[in-house]
Amino acid sequence: MSAVETRRSPRYSDFSGRGDGSQNPCRTGPPDAQVGPQEALKSASTLASYNLLLQVMFRVLTFLLNAFILRFVSKELIGVVNVRLTLLYSTLVFLSREAFRRACLSGGSGRGHNWRQVINLLWLTLPLGVLWGSMLVCVWLWLLEVPDPQSIPHYGPAVGLFALAAVQELLAEPLWVLAQAHMLVRLKVVAESSAMIAKCLLTVVLVVSAREWGLYIFSAAQLVYTGFLALCYVVYFLHFLGSEEANKKCFPLHSVGDLLPRRAEGEPVIDWTLARLTWSFFKQSFLKQILTEGERYVMTFLNVLSFGDQGVYDIVNNLGSMVARFIFLPIEESFYVFFVKVLERGRDVKSQKQEDVAIAAQVLECLLKLVLVIGMVITVFGYAYSYLALDIYGGSLLSSGAGPTLLRFYSSYVLLLAVNGITECFVFAAMSQEEVDQYNLVMLALSVSFLLLSYVLTWWAGAVGFIMANCLNMGLRILHSLVYIQRYFRLSPWRPLRGLLPSPVLLLALVLSAVVTALSEGVFCCDSGWLLRLVHIAVGAVCLLCVFATVLLTETELVRFVRTQLFPRYTKKSP
Repeated sequence: MSAVETRRSPRYSDFSGRGDGSQNPCRTGPPDAQVGPQEALKSASTLASYNLLLQVMFRVLTFLLNAFILRFVSKELIGVVNVRLTLLYSTLVFLSREAFRRACLSGGSGRGHNWRQVINLLWLTLPLGVLWGSMLVCVWLWLLEVPDPQSIPHYGPAVGLFALAAVQELLAEPLWVLAQAHMLVRLKVVAESSAMIAKCLLTVVLVVSAREWGLYIFSAAQLVYTGFLALCYVVYFLHFLGSEEANKKCFPLHSVGDLLPRRAEGEPVIDWTLARLTWSFFKQSFLKQILTEGERYVMTFLNVLSFGDQGVYDIVNNLGSMVARFIFLPIEESFYVFFVKVLERGRDVKSQKQEDVAIAAQVLECLLKLVLVIGMVITVFGYAYSYLALDIYGGSLLSSGAGPTLLRFYSSYVLLLAVNGITECFVFAAMSQEEVDQYNLVMLALSVSFLLLSYVLTWWAGAVGFIMANCLNMGLRILHSLVYIQRYFRLSPWRPLRGLLPSPVLLLALVLSAVVTALSEGVFCCDSGWLLRLVHIAVGAVCLLCVFATVLLTETELVRFVRTQLFPRYTKKSP
């Protein structure tokens, strides 16, 4: 749930579009007006812990599926599916709906939404998706290198089917926004989990029984996933509309006909202010997409890696980013809500409530310390256990080539990824609108530099060059955020950037762990049988326990923050 979902104005619940909310028993003011910093912190902490568990449960299934598939298909086929076709799907979906989601879930400065006009605007995602799909399919078929049909059959039909799956998912877009705006969280969890389970089951069955189908297997699985997702939303709203639960929630729609686009008498078809906001977000979407999928665009359009190398890189990238998806992303998203509620955007520290700023500074310092410690642990132990992890996960397909080197580099990149997530989380919550607009130019420069660096470094160092480019890009973003935070708190007594300074004892424990585990890998791993591998794992477990004990003894403030805020159910007292 994003911050904008909690800042709805009275007209959010007025489907008729009357701004005065007359005869509307559900008319309420913005809830944040009465929410204090402690309540906001509690909400953000609970949301972070809930999202953390949900992410883990959701991703474990995909992790196991990929480990299974690696035993049955070639790395070239994995490269085409996970890089080429997945990029087509994600690009089409992102460009078609991202701007609409961000605009339609924004309350605006005291201005709410007429849901009739919002639904009409959201249905524009479907023709826009068809348009984008037509153009992207032409690019994927005629401008990009076509894989060898002998080793990777059915590429052409697979491109069309993946585009069709993306358009199929857009059919549920108005329902998704309605569910998010009215906090129907359980619907999203059930729908996405059920769709993923259906996709995994079909993939496993087809990989085992019809391996000769090639790309048809993954195309069918993707169609099942998006179709199941849309079906869940449709079935839910067919049951929900007009029910007693909907009336209790003051839901603005009452019949299935209200979900379809149509014009209400005496008002424009869409809210043109909202449409202009959508256009602004749409322009930003290109920059965000380049930063998010930059490596795949370079691999796809510049042919710097073979399909096999692309497959290995994508698998390593997914493995390395698991911690970021499981831990860092839920924390970042949830505490962004906290910072937005506590801080007044665009105002300096002196002109805000000092109690609120103090709490925000303390939380930021603890969050920086938390992600820094996690990132350093991943970097230290990732070096000595990359080969073993890839060998267990994918066998010699991953561990025999450049895979271990890639994962070692990625372990260091995770540390930068963690710090950047929290620093930008605070910066985007505190920036004024003018500063956000200026940062868009910075993002443009970073996007261009990242693409250039990716091409040059990949030409020089192979797939490792992508991780090097990511590290340089992430370092520049962190530097920008650190300068902003330092300037923001310059005239105050708080110094939250001290969270980036771990205790010397902890640093010593990490250095010793790095040396011991590296020696253990050289002696016990990884071609000496499972018994010695287990010894290597045991050495790492002992070192990890020592690091954990050091954290408990030296980082007491961090431990208290984690116990009371991220896991409030397991503590008796809150701060």
